[in-house]
Amino acid sequence: MQWHAQLAWLGDGVAADVLIEADGERITRVAPGVPAPENAQRLPGLTLPGLANAHSHAFHRALRSRVQAHSGNFWTWRDTMYKVADRLDPDSYRALAAAVYAEMALAGISCVGEFHYLHHRPGGAPYDEPNAMGEALIAAAADAGIRITLLDACYLAGGIGEPLKGPQLRFGDGTAGNWARRVGSLHEETGKAGRLHARVGAAIHSVRAVPREQLSAVASWAKEHRAPLHVHLSEQPAENEACLDAYDMTPTRLLAESGALGALTTAVHATHLTGDDIGLLGTTMTGVCMCPTTERDLADGIGPARDLADAGSPVCLGSDQHAVVDLFEEARAVELDERLRTRVRGHWTAGELLAAATSNGHYGLGWPEAGRLEPGAYADLVTVALDSVRTAGATADYAAEAAVFAATAADVRHVVVSGRQIVHDGRHLLIDDVPGALDEAIAAVTAPEPE
Repeated sequence: MQWHAQLAWLGDGVAADVLIEADGERITRVAPGVPAPENAQRLPGLTLPGLANAHSHAFHRALRSRVQAHSGNFWTWRDTMYKVADRLDPDSYRALAAAVYAEMALAGISCVGEFHYLHHRPGGAPYDEPNAMGEALIAAAADAGIRITLLDACYLAGGIGEPLKGPQLRFGDGTAGNWARRVGSLHEETGKAGRLHARVGAAIHSVRAVPREQLSAVASWAKEHRAPLHVHLSEQPAENEACLDAYDMTPTRLLAESGALGALTTAVHATHLTGDDIGLLGTTMTGVCMCPTTERDLADGIGPARDLADAGSPVCLGSDQHAVVDLFEEARAVELDERLRTRVRGHWTAGELLAAATSNGHYGLGWPEAGRLEPGAYADLVTVALDSVRTAGATADYAAEAAVFAATAADVRHVVVSGRQIVHDGRHLLIDDVPGALDEAIAAVTAPEPE
């Protein structure tokens, strides 16, 4: 297969007239300054590597607009989220997630990290297939044509020293050992026929949800399997206060003590950190996933992304609760939020933010061979229009800046994932009516139940 990009971002800058060739799912050649061969597919605009959405809760998409109708905080938002969680089953979860992942594909996302904690039946009893909900998510990604890292979350407590209750009972496996046995069987299935688009990683939901004595077991499982490990970290000041009261240390220090930090670990949010926390994350090369549209929607605060990157933590991006699905918006928010905090411009270059949206995210999800336009990488291509009302006027010299600081998901025209075209001219090729699929799937889990 051959594609000819008018412009392409190659990691160290934008090049013109770039011929990209692939054999199956991998790129074999990238050649700038080459006239378009007769049979090559033309890609007008700026072509990027596939985007990686490193933090997703697919079912939170059903909350969009509903949770914006009232005031409150993270904790009141969580109550609404639990009501949706309690209504999902494997079939409705697959339908909803497939529509959400198709929305991601339309936004240029070729791989999603699904932070998955909705494991069991209402009340906590296992399904006949203990991983039925995780399998539904893996199948949904295939339905939408994208890759997935299922970050299976250990979730054992309703808060430090508190039992699970109500909808939370669906999340728990009782002990980290039980969690490891369940996720281990799921991990064994990866790499088999029909599952090449999926990898399985681990997650510690948070230090609120996994007791101190259980943390190391989750971290050890991830290290033994060379799997990515993700964790919600210091999203709320209340989490820090509870951890300090219970353990006399910050959540970051507790994770370090438990062996949970390192280059295969990604801390999600990392909003309320001390200088010592930043140093621990940086020196261990722990990645950090910023989710600015969620962090501002929930009034969480602005995380120290620049300080973390300078300390040694690679930064990636996620859409989390999907207030919007738009990694261009997430990328520019990292810079613009920092401008609001400091009243100074220019903390991040467009190239750094594109790396956060592509290669850094794929690495943090356990796909280091993705997120770059170079031989040997997955043939993931995202072409952004430079002639929309948002991007018109951009030249080759400023095409990367146009993508980061002006483009939106609506400007994505073509998406190729693992050598297969998924989006053509803004239309999803596997799911004909993505808005309709979203409408139907969301109504199924939010409509009032019959009396």
